[in-house]
Formats: sequence, structure tokens, C-alpha cells
Amino acid sequence: MTILHIDTAITGEHSVSRGLTAAILRELTAADPGAQVIYRDLAADPLPHLTLPAFAEADSLAVLADFKAAETVVIGAPMYNFSVPSQLKAWLDRILVAGQTFRYTETGAAEGLMGGKRVIVAVARGGLYGEASTQRSFEHAERYLADVFAFIGISNVEFVIAEGLKVSDDMREAAIQAAHARVSGLVAEPA
Repeated sequence: MTILHIDTAITGEHSVSRGLTAAILRELTAADPGAQVIYRDLAADPLPHLTLPAFAEADSLAVLADFKAAETVVIGAPMYNFSVPSQLKAWLDRILVAGQTFRYTETGAAEGLMGGKRVIVAVARGGLYGEASTQRSFEHAERYLADVFAFIGISNVEFVIAEGLKVSDDMREAAIQAAHARVSGLVAEPA
């Protein structure tokens, strides 16, 4: 199995999403010790924002090749200002390529070409933005990523979410523990 591991948090060792992606990788590689892991830290080594010439640049082609080669993709996606980090958006711009990860049919409808992949996203949020939250309408990270991956044919993205991290110390600890408990069940129950 080939696993593509993407981290995007700018907070380094203090990052909850990085801790969760590391835990996910430990679970996946324990289940498949022969797994090949491709790692990209988009905070430490960001891609530039997309330009037309960038589609043909070596970095863009490598990002697309790594994504296409991966059977499982693990992404750390902290929610910054209601959405994903701009570093992650720049990466997504490299993998959403007509004719490569999706195509348009004769009727103009988009058809995803990446349906065989497993995508696991670790989301970290300072506030409460879950389904039952009064702030749900402000949440554009989890929902955006679900839409992006569905567009390219991956309809069942698995989310590991730690939220309320800035509400209180107790809530932070409980959210991190609950997210790590969710990680433990991922290998046993793949999508």
C-alpha cells in the first residue's frame, strides 16, 4: 500500500492535527508494515499559489503523481478562519486537474476518476462547528474537503475531528482523547 501523508498546520509540534495524522499513520503502518509512505509538509515546504504556468512545473507534476499513486491519503487540516489553510488549497489546486483526476462528460457533467482511494482527514478546530452547533454555517473546512474529494470520485471521506480546542483546557483534552479513540478504530473499519 502507498500512503500519502500531508500536514498543513503552521503550529509545528503544538499542532493537534499533526498529532492526529501521526497517530493515523502509526495505525495504518502497524496494520501494513510494508506500506510506503510519501510525506509532504506544506507548512514547512509550501507550494506557491497556482498560476497557469505552474500546471507544467515539476513540483505540480510531482504532487499530482504522488496523489495518483497513493491508495490512501492522510491529511491534517486545521480549520483557519472557517476554512482550510491556504497551503492545503494550493495543494488541492495541483490535484484537481481535468483529464487527470476528473473529466467532463459530453453533457458537461463532471465525473471523478479517483474513486478507488481512501482519504482520511484529521480536522482540528478551536471552536464548536459540528452538526449540532449554532456555528455550523461557518464551517467550511470539513464540508469543503468532502465536496472536493467527491468531485474527483472519492465520496466517503473519513474525518477525525477534534474541536473546541480553544474553549477550555478540559474540553481540549477531552476532544483530543476522543479523536485519538476514533483513530484507533480506523484500521478495523475502513470506508
